[in-house]
Amino acid sequence: MAKARIGISGWRYAPWRGVFYPDELPQREELAYASRQLASIEINGSFYSLQRPSSYARWREDTPRGFVFAVKAPRYITHIRRLRNAEEGLANFFASGVLCLREKLGPILWQLPPSFRYREDVLEDFLAQLPKDTESAAALAKRHGNLAKDRRAWETDRRRRLRHALEVRHESFRDPAFIAQLRRHGVALVVADTAQRWPLLEDVTGGFMYLRLHGDKELYASGYTPAALRAWARRLRAWMRGAQPRDARRASPDTRPPKRASRDVYVYFDNDQKVRAPFDAMALAKLMKR
Repeated sequence: MAKARIGISGWRYAPWRGVFYPDELPQREELAYASRQLASIEINGSFYSLQRPSSYARWREDTPRGFVFAVKAPRYITHIRRLRNAEEGLANFFASGVLCLREKLGPILWQLPPSFRYREDVLEDFLAQLPKDTESAAALAKRHGNLAKDRRAWETDRRRRLRHALEVRHESFRDPAFIAQLRRHGVALVVADTAQRWPLLEDVTGGFMYLRLHGDKELYASGYTPAALRAWARRLRAWMRGAQPRDARRASPDTRPPKRASRDVYVYFDNDQKVRAPFDAMALAKLMKR
């Protein structure tokens, strides 16, 4: 059966203390607390810098059984290299300890900058390099640039499939060729609600759905009303049935998504500035249980 994993993007925010987190909770226990309120969390520190193997191992230990992390890939690859000549960056990323999450490693998020225009050739070369499972990721990690000294950082305990999701922020991606390309590679297109700042596209391109809800009225700040959350819940249920919403906002006229009896959905609230994210996530998760 399809699963809905609903959570937050990041967990360490000073304004959350005393609002979402209890006043007396030590900072080192915030992940343990958040992971027992929510089913998944998006690690976003990995976007700004490579993390340590010991950090990934500790995060795995601090979270309960069945919990899943999404991992935001480094901006060095997406924003600085802009997907070009990405092999070393990919090797370093997978050698940094991501595989230490083991069974708790969920989708990997690749977020492109707003200035990045669709280039089919550039994207094709990049997508072809993405590892499909943990064994191929470990093999890629072994070509790292002498980054990791701990062999556990680039080893895997067993073969597991890897899921990749791509978030775009330029109107040029509103292109049927782009959607067809993602479908060929089985990469999910991120459904990003960004207060109309960037494209909101809902084409189904992979075996799962990945949503990032940044705020529907004010980017990174506004909360979602009960009516808005009910509307998202209806869309999630359609995707989980292997279908899609009738009014899906698509870039491609090809309305036939890849055939699936069901689809897992991952949803991350990123409207953290006014401490709305965790409460919206818990409210949506409650709606999905009805």
